Order: sequence, then structure tokens, then C-alpha cells
Amino acid sequence: MRIHLAACLMTAALLSAAMQNAEPALAQASNKPLPVVEKPAPPEKNPPGDIPDDQVFIEYRSPQGFSMQVPEGWARKDGGDSVSFSDKYNTIEVAVTSDLTQPTIASVKQAQVSTLESGGRAVKITQVKTTKLPAGETVSIAFGSNSEPNPVTNKAIRLENERYFFWKDGKLATLTLSAPFGADNADQWQLMSRSFRWQ
Repeated sequence: MRIHLAACLMTAALLSAAMQNAEPALAQASNKPLPVVEKPAPPEKNPPGDIPDDQVFIEYRSPQGFSMQVPEGWARKDGGDSVSFSDKYNTIEVAVTSDLTQPTIASVKQAQVSTLESGGRAVKITQVKTTKLPAGETVSIAFGSNSEPNPVTNKAIRLENERYFFWKDGKLATLTLSAPFGADNADQWQLMSRSFRWQ
């Protein structure tokens, strides 16, 4: 009986010591700050992103095997498998990758949407749909996001974006059109997306 009582007392003492050691760690874990979730930037009152009605478009032919109409005079930046054209907060980007299967609404929602939401800046998806264009049937995503902060003011603005997935013979071209939220570029975006052609 004495041995059993001594064993119980020893076990209680060990548990008490363990709890005392655990308390600081638990307190430290509970005081750990939660990750900051980026909030959508407020839309600009007078967004500086309208593409002028008299904007001249020229044909761009890519070594990646496609062509499309792009605004004349915009700054061009070439990457390994991508190209972008920009003017202030307006951006057009096309990236070409290998993909054995043609995108569907289901596959885009499963892969592309989740990647956008987890890796983008305050991304909010507004629509995923199929669109028939001269280059063929595509899947497109409409979404809002924040811009990268201005290097001088550190200010980000709210953008609206349309992303198109063009597929042919194992090649996937991802066209993304971006502009300040509220800019009136519907006709120009339609012109550019409809001009895309595989060569």
C-alpha cells in the first residue's frame, strides 16, 4: 500500500512539473501573431487606366508561336517564356507553357483559381467561364486584385483582371489583361483577346 501511494505521489509530481514546463510554451504559442491577410485596396475615384479610343494597335509576333494585337508605344518586357506590355497600371502579359490537356472550367477552378487566391494580392474571383474566340474555345477568369505597391509611395491600387487560357497541341498560352478598377477598357480588351492566334 505504501509503495502504491508513493508511486501515485511520484506520478503526480512528475505531471505537475511537466505542466509547469509546458505553460510558458503554451503562452508563447498563444501570443504568436496570426498571419496578416491583405485587404483589397479601395478603388480609385478617377482610375488612370482608360486606353484611349484612338489608341493604335500593332501586331506582335512571338518566338513562342503566337501573335496578337498590342497597343503601340507600351513598354515591352521579355521573359524566358513570357512577354508583357505595360503603360502605368495597365498590363498585358502572355506566358506560354507545356500542358498535355486542354483546360476546362473544372480544371481551371481546381488548379488556376486556387493558385491565384493563395499566391495573389487580395484576389477575389468574380467569374470563370468558357469563351468562344477566333483562336478557339477558351476558359477565362475575371478577378480583382491589388497591384504591387508603388516603389516610391508604397501605395497599391485595386485592379481588375481578365485571364484567358489558349491551348493547342500541348501548348498553353495564358493571356492576362489588367487595369485599374473601373477603367473603361472593355472594347480594347475584347480586341486584344480576339486577335490572339497560334502560328
